[in-house]
Amino acid sequence: MLSSRTMTAVPWTAMAVLAATLGGAFFYMGAKIDALGASLNARIDGLESSLNARIDALDARLSARIDALASRIDTHLDRHAG
Repeated sequence: MLSSRTMTAVPWTAMAVLAATLGGAFFYMGAKIDALGASLNARIDGLESSLNARIDALDARLSARIDALASRIDTHLDRHAG
């Protein structure tokens, strides 16, 4: 027949094994989330430089078009005001 201490030790051992398993799972998931976060940060940084280049190119094109339009308006106004 099993003693009272043996009967008490079985649930505590099961709880310890379960706690260790859960602790390991949380540690693994934390490391996995950190790795995915670093990967996502790298991708965002890559997209940022690409997007900045596109925005700068659009800014240059738009500025050139606005300057050309301003020149045409000035010419038109000079023709009619002069």
